Amino acid sequence: MGSCKFRTLSSIMFSLLFLTVVMSVEFEVGGKDGWAIPDSKNDQLYDHWASNNRFNVNDTLRFEYKKDSVLVVSEEEYNKCKSSHPIFFSNNGNTVFKFDRPGLFYFISGVAGHCERGQKMIIKVLEPVSQPPPPPPSSGAAVETVSSPILVLLMMIIMSLFGAIFV
Repeated sequence: MGSCKFRTLSSIMFSLLFLTVVMSVEFEVGGKDGWAIPDSKNDQLYDHWASNNRFNVNDTLRFEYKKDSVLVVSEEEYNKCKSSHPIFFSNNGNTVFKFDRPGLFYFISGVAGHCERGQKMIIKVLEPVSQPPPPPPSSGAAVETVSSPILVLLMMIIMSLFGAIFV
């Protein structure tokens, strides 16, 4: 009976150790003003907004607007403020766009003249943080040291549970 409890508890502990929490954030483009033509003094509004945020894969952008549209375009189309074949298009007034990869994304308004007046932005989606590769196995060493504080703590918990169950 004690062995079964130990295996179950060990399985739970190891599962928790390797559990990764994936979080995503929804960003409201333009804040309270939404996706609209910036005033003439603030034609870099959306690029400033984007540079003040950090975007990751699986994050989403929410564009709220009236009588407008949102296009994801190539860099060349962004620079020309014109696209005949956008990567993404929406004009429903409440558009949600999800980042599916790291890299640069180019957004423009699809209404003539809006992009030229500053209704455009570039967003950089960061590369996912990866775990460093494990060190290569040491040759000739009989016992290796554990350097991770989490692993040390986990080993201490398992050892104390092992002792409590079998004492």
